[in-house]
Amino acid sequence: MLLLVACQGGGRRQAADATDDTLSVADSVPTLEELTLPDTLYASAADYVKFVVEEADSSSSPLKYYDDLYDRSDRVLTFRKNLLRNADFGGTIKGTPTRIDTAWVYTTPRDSTHTRFGQWGGGTGWTGQPLYVRWTDAEMALFRQSGAPLTAAFDREEIMVGSLCGKAFFLNFLTGQPSRQPLDLGNVVKGTMSMDPELMNLYVGQGVSKGEPLGCEAFDLTTGERGFFFNDPQSWRSWQAFDSSPIVAGGYLFWPGENGGLYKYERAKGGQLRRVAVLRYRVHGAAPGIESSLCVYRNYGFCSDNHGNILCVNLNTMRPVWYYYNHDDSDGTIVCREEQGVPYLYAACEVDKQGHDGRCHFVKLRALDGSLVWEQTIDCQRVDLGNKILDGGMYSTPLLGRGDCEQMVFANICRNGASPARGELTAFSTVDGSIVYTVPYGKFCWSSPVALLNERGEMFIFSAAATGFVYVIRGRTGEVLCQREIGYNVESSPVVVGNAVVVGARGQNIYKFVVNCEL
Repeated sequence: MLLLVACQGGGRRQAADATDDTLSVADSVPTLEELTLPDTLYASAADYVKFVVEEADSSSSPLKYYDDLYDRSDRVLTFRKNLLRNADFGGTIKGTPTRIDTAWVYTTPRDSTHTRFGQWGGGTGWTGQPLYVRWTDAEMALFRQSGAPLTAAFDREEIMVGSLCGKAFFLNFLTGQPSRQPLDLGNVVKGTMSMDPELMNLYVGQGVSKGEPLGCEAFDLTTGERGFFFNDPQSWRSWQAFDSSPIVAGGYLFWPGENGGLYKYERAKGGQLRRVAVLRYRVHGAAPGIESSLCVYRNYGFCSDNHGNILCVNLNTMRPVWYYYNHDDSDGTIVCREEQGVPYLYAACEVDKQGHDGRCHFVKLRALDGSLVWEQTIDCQRVDLGNKILDGGMYSTPLLGRGDCEQMVFANICRNGASPARGELTAFSTVDGSIVYTVPYGKFCWSSPVALLNERGEMFIFSAAATGFVYVIRGRTGEVLCQREIGYNVESSPVVVGNAVVVGARGQNIYKFVVNCEL
């Protein structure tokens, strides 16, 4: 094993001279080398982040490409769909939403196992986003020939979702009937599973132990067999949960852990993974855990952790690039977007380590160096419910505006006792961070909002909260156009397919809703 320690290194790449009008279209396409961001260690990281990179061997393992294999597909294979985690599911409608109808409800088993954190039951938790796949003819034939545990309801469109009862469920997207036998995941799963965009591998992070060892695992979808399980006895933090949704970038799988490590794997068929490298780090002497999912721009990866650190990592070398302190526990996943050719990040924190009263810090950062563009603060509180503490701030992942909301970004914020609303959809200006409006929920809200766009370029937001209601909200103004009561707390994030939305709740149910419109 090769061990690399923190050191100053790297410089800035000089921009290529592309002024020669004689270049052909093919010649003008930037090369991988030209697109590669520098292996710089900014003072922000050098001064505060103590780290080691443990490599399996001395061979170099740079990313092989920067294409976003997720974004090119109509499939939703990971949390918030793509490398940038910017949730462009492509939800579309015609007209103005007037009604939310329930297409089907699937009820999971309920697990009454006692864990150190109580009973988890069934349904889905945070972040719990379903995956969606439309299989090709060849893929459907492969499943049937390979002995995959299919049911009579197996068909072309399939939903996959991990459950708090410790199983993964596979559902016919059109009917809600089980399309495969459930997979036994061994422990409670709260986070979002991830499917490999090139292989038939399903990646699952466990969230709470039911008595079995806790860690991360990979399954072969063609057989339903588990090909990989891992937890790390060498980790700098003992909690071995993996709520993060892993992602494939440049040919490698990247998987942050609550044990304080960011892992880089080579992948193979059959759910096989080989660890290439792991980054372990401390800030101010403490090794934090990562519950957010890694956001990726070219060869830079961005994540936040439960000590309030935002870290940029060069995924080629697995070394930190820059560091930003955002005040408190940050579980919501960072999102990235290029604006006029410049990549920016949007992130926010909770109110946890600040104590009973504190502020959610919502920030916009420059992705390449971590410098602050703007910061907006929102008063929030923690709430003692007797059997648990409910933190304030942002658990959701921000939703970037599109269409008539292009210069807006939306997030569900838990105000708790700091506001009569307790939970709010908050619309921010991407230009200066000012709050455009808020929509009150009445209870806390952990679910991440999602978007639907109509033929006029008007954006509508589907959102859910602990109120037991789901909502459709006009993005431009915050007007609640329709809502539907389901009676259960929705902590999970939805997936959007056309005008349909699939999401699970903390009861035992997984729902498919259809957003109907008036033309």
